[in-house]
Amino acid sequence: MDVVSHAAFATLHPTGSHPETQKRIAVLHERFAYVECDEASEDDVLRCHTLELVERVRRARSWLDPDTICTETTFYAALLSAGAAIEAVRRGGFALGRPPGHHAERARSMGFCIFNSVAIAAKWAQAELGVERVAILDWDVHHGNGTQDILGNDPTVFFASLHQWPFYPGTGGPTEQGETLLNVPLGEGTNDAGYFAAFEQVEEAITAFAPDLLLVSAGFDAHIDDPLAQLELSTEAFGQLARRAKALAPRVAAVLEGGYNLDTLPDLVAAALDGFTA
Repeated sequence: MDVVSHAAFATLHPTGSHPETQKRIAVLHERFAYVECDEASEDDVLRCHTLELVERVRRARSWLDPDTICTETTFYAALLSAGAAIEAVRRGGFALGRPPGHHAERARSMGFCIFNSVAIAAKWAQAELGVERVAILDWDVHHGNGTQDILGNDPTVFFASLHQWPFYPGTGGPTEQGETLLNVPLGEGTNDAGYFAAFEQVEEAITAFAPDLLLVSAGFDAHIDDPLAQLELSTEAFGQLARRAKALAPRVAAVLEGGYNLDTLPDLVAAALDGFTA
């Protein structure tokens, strides 16, 4: 599986002492060789976001919400992150970009996220590659509220999210379900055994949907040593998740979301890459 990224991710969109920092990508660039991506077009972004949001991000030089900063380079960084996701779909690769995307709703940036890269890549695949049915599997520890907001009612896209709950952003509870929507809330302290028992629901639902393409919102903050959450997955669990995800569709690509322990993040991404290529 190709790794897709760009040297600029380690310098663009500076966030200071924020947990979502340039250092997340810098440590991954030290570990992994990568193919460089181009930025997404604004038309690509507008398949998923409002023009008003795009213009706000273009002009903003301040906090968009208490967690999400916008600097003079954020707009380009967000286009480049979406471009990495698109290139990952084109190649069947793993996009290592930032800022992350799965909390970004159609009309709002939030939760460290500016534009929703995985949703943009899904709609790009349908528009440009003729892919008919897309499934998105979100294993970040936080609910992918933005992806649900954008695609949760789209009959051509199945969205499944496993996440700690109740927890930020407060969505994704047990009653939030639909024909092409599956939320699997997990209690604080869930370990590998509990997680994979729940994951069987996701496998069954995605298999029944029979997607042509599976996109993974690959967050690594469900790891036991991540500082921002309280799930307790092992490093090896991410390899197993990737192996099992790979079996769910004929085409698979992944997009980096969370994961905030700089010491463990490279090993977690390596475990997932091993699983996707096994």
